Amino acid sequence: MIKKILCAALLLGCFLQPQAQTPQPVKQLLNAPYMKGATFSIVVKDLQDGKTVYNYDGDREVSPASVLKTVATATALEILGDDYRFPTSLEYDGSIKEGVLNGNLYIKGSGDPSLGSAHFAPDRNAYTPAKNKFVPEWIAALKKAGIRKIAGAVGSDERIFDTEGASIKWLREDMGNYYAPGSYGVSVFDNMYKLYLKLGAVGSRPVVIGTEPELQGVRFTNYLKAAPVSSDSAYIIGAPLAGERYLYGVVPVNRERYVLKGDIPDPALFLAEYLTGCLEREGIAVGKEPTCYRIESEAGRWKTVERKAIITTYSPTLKEIAGVTNHVSHNLFADALVKTVGLQYTPRKNEVISSFGRGVRVVAAHWDRKGLDVFPLRMHDGSGLAPADKVSAEFIADLLVYMATKSDYAEAFIESLPQAGIEGSVRNFLKGSGLQGKARLKSGGITGVRSYAGYITKDGKRYAVAVFSNNYACSMSEMTKGLEKLLLQLF
Repeated sequence: MIKKILCAALLLGCFLQPQAQTPQPVKQLLNAPYMKGATFSIVVKDLQDGKTVYNYDGDREVSPASVLKTVATATALEILGDDYRFPTSLEYDGSIKEGVLNGNLYIKGSGDPSLGSAHFAPDRNAYTPAKNKFVPEWIAALKKAGIRKIAGAVGSDERIFDTEGASIKWLREDMGNYYAPGSYGVSVFDNMYKLYLKLGAVGSRPVVIGTEPELQGVRFTNYLKAAPVSSDSAYIIGAPLAGERYLYGVVPVNRERYVLKGDIPDPALFLAEYLTGCLEREGIAVGKEPTCYRIESEAGRWKTVERKAIITTYSPTLKEIAGVTNHVSHNLFADALVKTVGLQYTPRKNEVISSFGRGVRVVAAHWDRKGLDVFPLRMHDGSGLAPADKVSAEFIADLLVYMATKSDYAEAFIESLPQAGIEGSVRNFLKGSGLQGKARLKSGGITGVRSYAGYITKDGKRYAVAVFSNNYACSMSEMTKGLEKLLLQLF
């Protein structure tokens, strides 16, 4: 029995100790045909002493995909605190006399990405924008203030962020799709809509029925084709703030009601339009067309005037937002967090810098102060959608060690990572294995990228793990199985 224990210990030690030779499981992975020409790196660190127990090409700069969200959420928790809440205020200028607001109504945004989010709805399965809570609360507050008519307009004040909703480094195939919404000073309903289609025979072009919520000024150019497939490979393509959307790809045949999802092109203007419609349905007339800061400032009409608050809606806590960000890999949330910490950056004289740029500067400066080597950290967003984003396994592992052992928000961060084999984006990863429920991991995946980072517990010890594979020549599912096998062999 003692010999068996010693052999097992030696075998585990062989896998989890620094050494000149590459362990057999890594060799097996690297020798797979689909890894020819690929980039692979892994770093494992013991949280108890912070020492590296395994490192293969850990300094290599690699594309992280959504593993970059660990950086976004960790930085936001560190800087803002886990109990931070985003405020969104309803304000007015002018005066209220005899039930008439002789002025304008403003939606003042603070960058909250979670306003009206389906992920915080009481019943997520039954969620629709019409069932949101904040609009009825706003209308009730307006009525309480005695407002029965608005002589001016409803306008969004989204100027806390710039108009670069999507990173300029994103791919065209992503922009316009639901998973890649732009992040703005005012966001709502996850900046997402549903597009309803009626599908016909093979080779036919689907009929566009409409959207939920209804989008004003958005035009769909339809190049979709119906084919004998079980699921779609369709894209909604369009630029931020633009009203044109193009439908490409293949959808199934003969469906009365089929749903695709896209991003709301201009969330600030949309929310002003949406609220105006809700007010008028409640009998509160609005005199002028809905608008937003971008439109008014570009036309030279925006004026800084004294405003009074009617009601302020607060987001869930940052701990909750970080949990959704990492559990479901919410790109909008991650990007908004990076832009929000970027508000602390003071531009140099004559410096022109974007909201994303400010966020990246603050992120890098924070981790540099904490003693991490930030040279391999090359961010263009918080979500990891940009193929130009780069990290190293060493940097991510060091961040994981810091968050688990030194951060005041260790619990919030660790709990934001889903349990492998059980929940979130890794609910099927390591499922049914000895590591199910013993690993909290953030997954990442874009074209040619598969990555995982987080914590694994083995024999009462916890390890920080960062593993990346880039430019592999197989399907993502096959690469996922390869990394799953590797982790099971190493642990």
